[in-house]
Amino acid sequence: MTWQALRGHRRAAVRRLAAGLLAVGLLCGSASAGDAYEAQRRAMVEQQIKQRGITKPEVLAAMEQVPRHMFVPDSLRDDAYSDRPLSLGQGRTVYQPYMVALMTSLLDLKQGDKVLEIGTGTGYHAAVLSRIAREVYSIEIVEPVAHQAAKRLYVLGYHNVEVLTGDGYLGWPGKAPFDAILFSAAPPTIPAIKPLLKQLRVGGKMVVPVGGFFQDLLVITKAADGLEKRTVIPVRLSPMKGKAQDEHR
Repeated sequence: MTWQALRGHRRAAVRRLAAGLLAVGLLCGSASAGDAYEAQRRAMVEQQIKQRGITKPEVLAAMEQVPRHMFVPDSLRDDAYSDRPLSLGQGRTVYQPYMVALMTSLLDLKQGDKVLEIGTGTGYHAAVLSRIAREVYSIEIVEPVAHQAAKRLYVLGYHNVEVLTGDGYLGWPGKAPFDAILFSAAPPTIPAIKPLLKQLRVGGKMVVPVGGFFQDLLVITKAADGLEKRTVIPVRLSPMKGKAQDEHR
C-alpha cells in the first residue's frame, strides 16, 4: 500500500493529517523552539559531521535542512541532535546523525537520481535523501510504521518520497532501475539481497551494512561485468527482517 491516494485530495488530506499529527505532538510548537532546533542542526553539522570528514555540500545542506526532531517522539526531542542513535523501542532506532550523513555521502547522489531505501523507519533518512535526489522510494515491512512515516513525510512537505508497505527483499520492481539503493537495515549476507542488485542500474551504487550482530558497511558499485565492493567501516545497525533474514537461517 502506497501513499499515492493522498495526491487526488491533497489539500483536504494535508489538513486532516496535520490536525492528527498536531494532536500527538509531531509538529513544532513555538517559533522559539524552532529557532533553538535550527541552531542545534547547525551545530550538529559543524561538530558531528564536518569534523568527521563529510564534506559534500549537498549532504551537509540536507542534514541542516531536515528537522530531525520532527521524526522522533516528544520524549526524545531534547536528544534529537545528540551524537548518538536514539532507540524507539521494539528494535527500532533513529541512527546517529553522522551515520545518516556518511551513508548518504557514500551514495554519490545527483539531483536527477532515483533512490530506493530499504527500511523506512520514522522516515528521517528518506527525508534527507529527498533533499538531494529527484525521487525516493522507501519500503517498510511493518505496516503501522510505514503508514505513520508516510503521513509524517507528506505533512512535512517531502512529496518526492513514496512509501510502500512490504518486504524489502523483493525491492520495488515497478520503479526500477534505481540509480542508488540504501539499506537502513542490515541483511545477513550479500546473496540475501540478489533481487535488489538486479534493480540497480549499471553504474549505480548500493550502500549496505552486511552481517549479523556486527556488520561491515559496504559500497557496492554495479559494473557491466560484475560488482565492485568496498568495505568502509564496521557498524552495528538494525537487522533486516523478512525473507532475507529467513533465508539465512
